[in-house]
Amino acid sequence: MRHYLLLHVAVLIAGFTGILGKVITLNEGLLVWYRVLFASILLFFIVKVILKKSRIHFREIIEIVKVGLLLTLHWVFFYGSIKYSNVSIGVVCYGLCGFFTSIFKPLIDKKKIRFTELMLSILSVLGIGLIFHFDAAYRTGIVLGVISAALGALYTIFNARIVRKYDNLTINYYQMLGGTVGLGVLLPFYLHFFPVERFLPAMNDIFYLSLLALFCTVGLYFALVEAMKKIPVFTINLSFNLEPIYSILLAFLFFNESKEVNFSFYIGLAIIVISVVLQTFMSLKSKEG
Repeated sequence: MRHYLLLHVAVLIAGFTGILGKVITLNEGLLVWYRVLFASILLFFIVKVILKKSRIHFREIIEIVKVGLLLTLHWVFFYGSIKYSNVSIGVVCYGLCGFFTSIFKPLIDKKKIRFTELMLSILSVLGIGLIFHFDAAYRTGIVLGVISAALGALYTIFNARIVRKYDNLTINYYQMLGGTVGLGVLLPFYLHFFPVERFLPAMNDIFYLSLLALFCTVGLYFALVEAMKKIPVFTINLSFNLEPIYSILLAFLFFNESKEVNFSFYIGLAIIVISVVLQTFMSLKSKEG
């Protein structure tokens, strides 16, 4: 039960990532690069200086880094979705992670698609659709959000394979370090096609980036990786369908986004909660069996 509690704490923290992405004035590429840079510096002091954890082989580092690059790309598309639309669209599209997981995981593991998982995914997608009616004016943001959800699903699937082999701080450190280096190499090309007026963050941006690195990156993924050790990957991604609810409510509160909470919102919320509760119950029953 402790791991399920950690999972939902992670989901709650994740609800703030879209909010911070909105208030940080940097574009999505620079935002993510500074996020992984700040997180890797913080994790360096924790892993190497304070805990002095032993080194791992280069081949193992590469295995972790590759998964970290998936996470970094997921973030770039996620914040791109928010920048080109708004917080609500970005987080609602991210709610498709469970749907993509139900399709990708059986294909990657070369197993049959589980009917119950697919049905629960479709149920959650229905709930998401009721909560938010996509506007054609935000088409670019929606496309970026869907790509972000697909990358997020792939990250969770492959990350679940390495969390049982290494401790979570080591995983987070090398993933953030790999994201810093990998995105840093691509950044000059990215900025060539998407030029910016300034490269360095403002003081307000530094404050929000620090919060993003400390709580929404290190803290969030510490809780998430711990949860992955005991909870099926599908349950994790499906549980993250609750993230849009938290983020949309926060967006209403902080940004006054013109999205009215009407009767369909509550129906959609109920459907998503039911899908998460059902999958959590089924997962616990399977472990008892």
